[in-house]
Amino acid sequence: MNDVEKTNIERKNSGKRMRRRKRMMSVYTVVVILLVLTVGVTMCFTFLFNIDEIVISGESETYTYMEIVEASGIHAGDNLLRLDYKKAEQRILDQLLYVETADVDRDFPSTLRITVTRCIPAYNVQYDKGVLLVSRKGKILADNDFYTDTEHLPIIYGFEPADTEAGRPLQSKNENKYDAFTQLINRFDRDDNSDIASIDLSNEYAITVNYRNGIPFKMGNWNDVEYKLDLAQKVMEDESVKGKKGYLMMVGTKQCSFRPNGELAEDTEPPVVTDENGLPVNTTTTTTTAVPDYTPQDDGGADNGWQDYGDGGNDWQQDDGVYDDGQYGGDGGDGWYGDDFGFDGYENEDIYANQ
Repeated sequence: MNDVEKTNIERKNSGKRMRRRKRMMSVYTVVVILLVLTVGVTMCFTFLFNIDEIVISGESETYTYMEIVEASGIHAGDNLLRLDYKKAEQRILDQLLYVETADVDRDFPSTLRITVTRCIPAYNVQYDKGVLLVSRKGKILADNDFYTDTEHLPIIYGFEPADTEAGRPLQSKNENKYDAFTQLINRFDRDDNSDIASIDLSNEYAITVNYRNGIPFKMGNWNDVEYKLDLAQKVMEDESVKGKKGYLMMVGTKQCSFRPNGELAEDTEPPVVTDENGLPVNTTTTTTTAVPDYTPQDDGGADNGWQDYGDGGNDWQQDDGVYDDGQYGGDGGDGWYGDDFGFDGYENEDIYANQ
């Protein structure tokens, strides 16, 4: 009996020891794993993944290999994991004036790749003290007192730049004008717009784009600039418009109208001013002056170049046509009278819209 009881006691003690051993093994395992991870991470950030090769690619004709590497602030032996590549990219853009974009990529285990693109001059931005040469992405390249390559680069008037320092991104004191310019940049990315001669942003509610074919486009306000330029391009490419002289004008927010010049002087037409929703804005200033009385003579119907229609508006009629500034009372007040071309409303007029 005593032997049996002794055997039972040994079995109970053996189970407790096994449980203690398992607990200790778990603790040992965790400690070992932590030590291995610590050593591994330390090695990765010190001995492993150090740079032994820097590769430069892209459009880097303006600057040498060493100039780009030195501008990045990165050196052989630097650790790839500890590298702040965003700061390296910004250093390249800040120090190398004619670099438009810079991308720094890590190619493990030991290679760093830097890809750069060169700045392409795209705009002459006129301001009160000179002319800024600006890249396609909006980077100021130079502050000159002359225009650069006006045969290919459009001139932007009335932008009001907030900063003129070379190397800085172009900003405007007027938020709406900057918004319009940003949309121009986006469109230039997919179309070089070499057919545009100038853009007048003096009034952000009445922006005018002048094309090299002699056609001005009165696009209205700064909203949907990309859409409006695309629409105007489609109108000018239409066979019924090619070769004609006239001007383009937005009708509302979704339609573009082409109107021939006729014999009217281009500067007799007041600009159409719209608000941010595309609705007309009244900018007319009314003045009253004393005019001596006179009695009109009947000339048998001839208007001798000018005739007042008595509707309170500024309606001008010439021998060869009539221009209405939107106040003519004989067309029902629709603002688009067409007596100068023998029609009322939009008949015989080219109206275009994205359907």
